[in-house]
Amino acid sequence: MRNIRISDVTMKQSGKSAGFTLSFREKIELAKLLDRLEVSVIELHPIENLKIDSLLIKSIASAVKNSVVAVPVSLDEDGAEKVWNALKEAKKPRLQVSVPTSPVQMEYLSHKKPEAMLSAIKNTVSACKALCGDVEFVAGDATRSDLSFLEAAVKTAIEAGASTVTFCDTAGVMLPEEFTAFLEEIFAAVPELKDISVGVSCSDALSMADSCAVSAVRSGASEIKATAVATDNVRLGKIAKILNAKGSTFDVSASVRMAEINRVLAQIDRLCHTEKSKNSPFDDSVREEGEWVLTEHDDISAVLKAAERLGYELSEEDGIKVFEAFKQIAVLKKKVGSKELDAIVASSALQVPPTYKLESYVINASNILTSSAHLRISKGEHHLEGICIGDGPIDAAFLAIEQIIGLHYELDDFQIQSVTEGREAMGQTVVKLLSGGKLYSGRGTSTDIVGASILAYLNALNKIVYEEENV
Repeated sequence: MRNIRISDVTMKQSGKSAGFTLSFREKIELAKLLDRLEVSVIELHPIENLKIDSLLIKSIASAVKNSVVAVPVSLDEDGAEKVWNALKEAKKPRLQVSVPTSPVQMEYLSHKKPEAMLSAIKNTVSACKALCGDVEFVAGDATRSDLSFLEAAVKTAIEAGASTVTFCDTAGVMLPEEFTAFLEEIFAAVPELKDISVGVSCSDALSMADSCAVSAVRSGASEIKATAVATDNVRLGKIAKILNAKGSTFDVSASVRMAEINRVLAQIDRLCHTEKSKNSPFDDSVREEGEWVLTEHDDISAVLKAAERLGYELSEEDGIKVFEAFKQIAVLKKKVGSKELDAIVASSALQVPPTYKLESYVINASNILTSSAHLRISKGEHHLEGICIGDGPIDAAFLAIEQIIGLHYELDDFQIQSVTEGREAMGQTVVKLLSGGKLYSGRGTSTDIVGASILAYLNALNKIVYEEENV
């Protein structure tokens, strides 16, 4: 029985055109959910911002345990090297070389003639194969390509080391029997395809993507690109259920965990389509934390590796400070989890002179009025004020800070913890901001949780400002 691999492209498809966008943290959560579902491949978008996207790839690579993590490689000289430096720690890495093969898209998107494209395919696939054993060649718009060129491109990619070749019906205008005929023709023209994995990507322009994918499997394809949410592509949930119910009739199966598929897909749908507030740019989705702990017996390398898993890039000096603080806590608590380590990093690493100081704040909140915040902050001798409304007092306060500084930073995480007990208990908050691909965490403590949140945000903000001014 052949195993059909499902390659999820939800993250690659995300964006305004797809109807949903994902924050840095949400992409990591999406990868964890897909990995739990045991899809064969999780595809990421190509590197655009080297620092930010490399950090995302590294974070996902460390979080994914079962699935292949695939990242596209650009056709320039160092494209493979850039991606591999970020991806190489993945348990199952894959490099993708995706090129348009139809005459129109080749000229319009890549600005290359056929001869130049074949040379680029050979050089890029060879460079990828030298770094990674799993290399995929993706023929974009293959169904509208000239057969002789498509044949040459596929043979070139296989000779250069591609272990998977994927054919895309980008326009989505083929009926199932037409797609079957196309695949049979290309199988006949390129006998080498019998020895490697063949994948398909079908657009749903005619609402026939799932049917075309099933036809492709019956014709010999062994990998299907699909999305976990509604986009113009094969639906992961539908194709998995079809293969589970009818796969035995043509001797195939898929490894997706059917017992969990409905629950996990519902979680993914909420993650992608939770409506963001019209007032607030902050992420408001629910997240699940990884289950891991450190103990007093862990050495500095284990603690620093755990901090890296949380997204921190610590200098040698800050790493020593964090480890010393960790040892003090670990002796008392015996076990230190991710939230405690976040608080340790926030209070120990990159302690800097404050650029912004909180002078005063007034918060208005009730169950019938929209929350508002009026903040007064000092920067040197200047006193700055901001007034904003938001979805709750803390959201309003953070928006007021952004109004004052004139910048928006992605709120990667926000935690509230109790420090003392009783009616006058002290509350501690940890705020993690993402700037330039790096996480900065701040801590605030107060009997007023809103005040603690403002102090934590300013603490993280001051670290960003200090590092930007001293680079």
